[in-house]
Amino acid sequence: MHAPTESRLAAVKRILRYLKGTSSYGIHLTRGSSLSLHGFTDADWVGSVDDRKSTSGYIVFLGTTPVSWKSGKQRTVAHSSAEAEYKALADGTAEVLWLHYLLTNLCFSPSSVTTIWCNNLGATYLSANSIFHARTKHVEVDYHFVRDRVAKKEIQIRFISSKEIKYFNAMNVNKKFNNSRLKNLYS
Repeated sequence: MHAPTESRLAAVKRILRYLKGTSSYGIHLTRGSSLSLHGFTDADWVGSVDDRKSTSGYIVFLGTTPVSWKSGKQRTVAHSSAEAEYKALADGTAEVLWLHYLLTNLCFSPSSVTTIWCNNLGATYLSANSIFHARTKHVEVDYHFVRDRVAKKEIQIRFISSKEIKYFNAMNVNKKFNNSRLKNLYS
């Protein structure tokens, strides 16, 4: 940054204007909301036309407040949509466990088993199946990581349809849910 260009100076000014305009934004935890951890994971199998790698992500909520999220390209090419979704599930599981341990160290223990919602039945079944199939041997590390957490009852994996995820994403999280299935996500 010894010789900044005009384009970099313009970018810095844009960032400063953004920060000035959003200084009142924040994540608000309300007193009456549930303080259970839960998350959603999703993946776009072979979504990149350049290298055919999948994009995956997760979002973790404390009650109705999003506290952690990530979206990015996976490191390797997935052989199936279930594998791409399972890699997203493993990343989401790692984040949920880290947040759970952090909250526990802060003398707050979430009241229930953390639920992670996944919209792929294959990945959901794989997390609960104790028999490891040869066809899924290439996801062995992620499999054992998630499966061990399910077996220890640290997390539970539940299916949510893509239609319900789209409905959830279209809503403002702080508003009341009209859909009875989505109301049950937080209970």
